[in-house]
Amino acid sequence: MDLSMKWLADYVDCDMPIKDFVSALTLSGSKVECFEQEGEDISNVVVGKVVSMERHPDSDHMFITQVDVGEDEPVQIVTGAQNVHEGDFVPVAKHKSSVLHEGKQVKITKGKLRGVASNGMLCSLGELGLSVHDFPYAIEDGIFILGDDCDKTVGKDIHEAIGYNDTTVEFEITSNRPDCLSVIGLARETAATFGTELKVKKPEFKGIDGDINDMLKVKIHNTDLCKRYMAGIVKNVKIGPSPRWMRERLRGCGVRPINNFVDITNYVMLEYGRPMHAFDLRYVKDASINIRNAKAGETITTLDGEVRELSEEMLVIADAEKPVAVAGVMGGEYSGIMDDTTTVVFESACFDGASVRTTAKKLGMRTDASARYEKGLDPHECYEALMRAFQLVEELGAGEVVKTYIDENYEDETPKTVDFDPEWINKFLGTEIPESDMVEYLTRLGFEIKDGKVVSPWYRVDIACKADVAEEVARLYGYNKIPNTIVRGVAQAKLTEAQKFDRHIQRSMLAMGLNEISTFSFISPKYFDKINLPADSKLRKTVVITNPLGEDTSVMRTTIIPSVCEVLARNYSYRNPECYIFERGNEYIPVEGEVLPNEPERLGFGFYDTETKADFY
Repeated sequence: MDLSMKWLADYVDCDMPIKDFVSALTLSGSKVECFEQEGEDISNVVVGKVVSMERHPDSDHMFITQVDVGEDEPVQIVTGAQNVHEGDFVPVAKHKSSVLHEGKQVKITKGKLRGVASNGMLCSLGELGLSVHDFPYAIEDGIFILGDDCDKTVGKDIHEAIGYNDTTVEFEITSNRPDCLSVIGLARETAATFGTELKVKKPEFKGIDGDINDMLKVKIHNTDLCKRYMAGIVKNVKIGPSPRWMRERLRGCGVRPINNFVDITNYVMLEYGRPMHAFDLRYVKDASINIRNAKAGETITTLDGEVRELSEEMLVIADAEKPVAVAGVMGGEYSGIMDDTTTVVFESACFDGASVRTTAKKLGMRTDASARYEKGLDPHECYEALMRAFQLVEELGAGEVVKTYIDENYEDETPKTVDFDPEWINKFLGTEIPESDMVEYLTRLGFEIKDGKVVSPWYRVDIACKADVAEEVARLYGYNKIPNTIVRGVAQAKLTEAQKFDRHIQRSMLAMGLNEISTFSFISPKYFDKINLPADSKLRKTVVITNPLGEDTSVMRTTIIPSVCEVLARNYSYRNPECYIFERGNEYIPVEGEVLPNEPERLGFGFYDTETKADFY
């Protein structure tokens, strides 16, 4: 999860040094991988105003410009750009500056172009490490002319002037904390870690009159795989670029801005951790949305243009005739937002994590949405996400939101509770934390202590037992404060009979001069021919790997012999005069009617010696 520090600052005070921030968050359980400053390869580039232009005497396409950069005298710069005019505000790389060229940092110094002094360079978007997605009104192959959304103060550092000064922090989010795959989730962790206030406002919108039930029908046919599905409608849609503040925050979180409606769905996904989808109502047959399992033989062309064959265990979003999206993974080709779209259906839903993961793997496609769903999201935040999307539509002037919305909800609303036992927690952790401190830590994390129970907030899907509560206490108390303790109540460790036997075999093989090897359990089916295995041998019936790295690793071995022989053959091809080896490894024998194979352990050994006659005995 990439986190924009500018975005985080909207919800919690985080003006401490970045190294203090990442250290504290890591120690409280939100591990930071790295952080980087936007535009750190760009230096000594400022806002300049083109004061005058004249043709270069020895070139028919170059201009000699005088540019005001806030110094006593204008700077003379020679440029070949054709889109620059007097009065334009542009990024100016001064003498001894650095910019980017084809992704690599280059130094800019004063020099001469066809005999005329040039004391710097006018910059394009690419030379700043940006693209037209960041500033849609700019052009790809010309100088970046600063628009009204930029600070045009002459001499101002370009990072400040165009909002290119964010810090991005990369978090490694564990699979049990899907709530932290969001800006608000990490804001909660930041507020709890530093003991500061969390400032998240409830999203609100005005809307226009209208009954959505007269415009759209929604039905969930499989309530086990879809606990909640909410839908809303936006009329008189106006497609266009998003404002700079939204583009900045998306860029800071590693997402490319596209247009206002696509950006709104991505913005809400990053903000709340709740994937959303937007449908063009024109392409929803009979204005009917059905959340159902795919039918045998059905196909869908997804947004990436690929035709994908669906199977009956996959959940899809369908209209009256056909699938229009693969639930929790990706939309169909006609579900996207186009330039002439007039009416949009917003989807905010919760799909079963295991189902989404299985579907995504089987179709060979993993998206930002599936990565979040497969970790197990809670249905409650569907409402906040949809309301936030409506609010953003109105803020951006992107359309008219119909006041009413559809909410098909089959979720159990009973909150999860765990016994609160401070004495047990201290014994479990080896600490002496006062009960009042425990209550404070848990309250800061959004838990409620009521009638001897810890009531878990709905977004914490990982809380199931007292050890989970103890972990929450420990990480805010500070792992480094917990004293070292010796494990108590454990009898003297002894090897099992199986372990003794295993070690006896290993020592016996080593004592006879053999070297232990360890090979892959998956092999090529061609190996069976190489060991002259009979064509009708039951060992040719194998467990086939669904997504192998290649044919040489496509099946699980049913005999260890090819693995040992392959190592012998490789050593012989390297002209090693002798090779004595053994391996203790599993074979994988399919069982009729069972999903998993039997896995007997085998001892395989082999040797050759080109100088002396090797003796088996």
